[in-house]
Amino acid sequence: MTKPFCFMFFLLLVSLLHCIKTSAQVPAAAPSGPPNITAILEKGGQFTSFIRLLENTQQDDQINTQLNNSNQGLTVFAPTDNAFANLKSGTINSLSDQQKVQLVQFHILPTSMSTSQFQTASNPLRTQAGNSNDGEFPLNVTTSGNQVNLTTGVNEATVANTVFSGSNLAVYQVDQVLLPLDLFGSQAPAPAPSTPEKDVPVAATPKGSSNDASVDTSGALSLNHLALTMASSAISAFAAVSLL
Repeated sequence: MTKPFCFMFFLLLVSLLHCIKTSAQVPAAAPSGPPNITAILEKGGQFTSFIRLLENTQQDDQINTQLNNSNQGLTVFAPTDNAFANLKSGTINSLSDQQKVQLVQFHILPTSMSTSQFQTASNPLRTQAGNSNDGEFPLNVTTSGNQVNLTTGVNEATVANTVFSGSNLAVYQVDQVLLPLDLFGSQAPAPAPSTPEKDVPVAATPKGSSNDASVDTSGALSLNHLALTMASSAISAFAAVSLL
């Protein structure tokens, strides 16, 4: 009985040592790093167009860098693929590279905001696109109960749901692409150049009118006067010659 028992104990000990060694070789789970905006949107499944725009403008890297180095965090309004499909054809392609960057930055707030914070937010919201003054990049928020609406001066969008909410990043789905006033606002038509007043032509006076008659009469009188003067001079000269 002693030998089988010792053999079984030996096998049990060897198995235990093998398990300990194997578990020691398994690496510990790496601590979770800052969120990645592209991965979050890809997981959402309906932001392909916005992801492409982020990558083309390199704003995806910019966002991830800021999340690594900023304590304030970011808020991203992510338009769905349907929102991009609803744009007029050529809307995005007509923009310059710099304008595309500004369009993306207009969807980003330089601080992480929860849905409850929108209730007390001061308008206009400051975006990463730049000046929020009227006529440039104003973004205003209004709330009605739990509904959050965004207005740009060009269009309106509704925050449909929360895609991601973390300590330093909030991503919200919006049903429209936010169009900044500076890029898409209707330009006031330039005033038409002042047309110089044209001289109104005076209607030609028909022949035989009173004006022509007065001119003709005065001319005739002048000729008659001249003829009488010359005749009188000739008579005076002839009389003088006769007297001689």
